[in-house]
Amino acid sequence: MSLVRLNIKGISYSQTQNGAYALILNEVDGDRKLPIVIGAFEAQSIAIALEKEIRPPRPLTHDLFKNFADRFDIVVKQVIIHKLVDGVFYSSLICERDKIEEIIDARTSDAIALALRFEAPIFTYKNILDKAGIYLKVNPKEGDEESKEDSILVDDLVASELEQETPRENYSSKTLKELQNLLDEAVANEDYEKAAHIRDEISKRK
Repeated sequence: MSLVRLNIKGISYSQTQNGAYALILNEVDGDRKLPIVIGAFEAQSIAIALEKEIRPPRPLTHDLFKNFADRFDIVVKQVIIHKLVDGVFYSSLICERDKIEEIIDARTSDAIALALRFEAPIFTYKNILDKAGIYLKVNPKEGDEESKEDSILVDDLVASELEQETPRENYSSKTLKELQNLLDEAVANEDYEKAAHIRDEISKRK
């Protein structure tokens, strides 16, 4: 079976299901997206690795794995999303040490969080993309009917997988200086979910 390379398009949160996230992977040589429901912790870890602007005072679990692997000369060469069963994606880490290759099973969210830290490519099989790939815009624009429909797709996706959580705080009334102070405080307190939300608000204004 042929492999298809994927890039990370972004992380979309549900507008109706608070605390629900979908990781959107994009086909490199095509227009299809592969949405994968992930937990809040994994969403935070992936977002931190993507943005590189939030530096945790202590290593997160995936950072610890990377530090451990570096110490013992283990390299993650690539990630393969190799199976889809009942809406659940299964992945493998292709690792190498002393020129010996090993394959380790992993949750897809963990595998991608590690792929980012090792700068490793992400692949899936063509039949999985044929089955689960959709056309989806990650950042819908106001007034765009097609984008609104895509947004509903994300909401439906995460609503079926994750429970609702406490509504997020509204930061729209805060100044940029206040937001930056709140961001620094959230990172210092290791509240990375809050830090990610504040960072989203700061990014919107730039």
